[in-house]
Amino acid sequence: MRIVIAGASGFLGKAWREHLAREGHDVVRLVREEPLSASESRWDPYRGVVDPAVIDGADVVANLAGAPIAHWPWTASYKKQLHDSRVVTTRVLAEAIAASASKPTFLAQSGIAGYGDRGDEVLTETSSTDADTTLGRITREWEAATEPAAAAGARVCVTRTAVVLHRSGGALQPLCLLFRAGLGGPLGSGRQYFPTISLNDWLRAATFLATHDECRGVYNVSGPGATTNAEFTKELGRMLNRPTLLRAPAWPMRKVLGELSNELLGSARVEPAHLLADGFVFEQPTLNDRLAAALTP
Repeated sequence: MRIVIAGASGFLGKAWREHLAREGHDVVRLVREEPLSASESRWDPYRGVVDPAVIDGADVVANLAGAPIAHWPWTASYKKQLHDSRVVTTRVLAEAIAASASKPTFLAQSGIAGYGDRGDEVLTETSSTDADTTLGRITREWEAATEPAAAAGARVCVTRTAVVLHRSGGALQPLCLLFRAGLGGPLGSGRQYFPTISLNDWLRAATFLATHDECRGVYNVSGPGATTNAEFTKELGRMLNRPTLLRAPAWPMRKVLGELSNELLGSARVEPAHLLADGFVFEQPTLNDRLAAALTP
């Protein structure tokens, strides 16, 4: 298959294009600078510019673009960047798909922030996404931006991705540095659910959705059996053979981190109901499996 990817230079994008290449697929990267090879195509989402021939020649178009959430402080300008890098890019690609003759599949990255702080409630794809937070509002607009493609008849899969675990990047890389320095510990009470997925299973799930025509709609791309922050902390400390005694109290986190703290202290017990119903099988279904895969060289 020919798969066109926006955001292909990030943590997930780089890993996925390498995975797709190993699987024999043809990958075209959408880039902001001058293309250096035939596998790149220049686009400018903020001017609404994307080559229609590239979209028309694709089997799948995927958007993984988005400014990093783990950034401090969240100034007004950075919140606009969080928004535009997700919503504008998604809308431009959805409109390009809608205008194309071939109507390629649209794999649109999203997140779990829309669920908000829900305690012990089990959250599936049918659960409400009405969180009144910055990322909650952005997530709703992010997903709504796919509508032109769906309205034109294209197959659309929206992936609400949890924390992807791998030593090479994402949230785990800085956490490992802290834990190895003996500075690891639960955040707040530690009772909040902290959904995760191995990088291997994320790559497999994204490829599964891209290549199975019967898959469409919203998917929680998260490992089954969500665990709490305290459980995650204890298991990571055990695997790294480091203590996990330094609890980070909630109130100074909220004071220092502001709105970013909502994403660290909120509880989202996310389950991948739609993936499981469509026949996807996780290779790392437990937290122990996920961390073992993430930390093994």
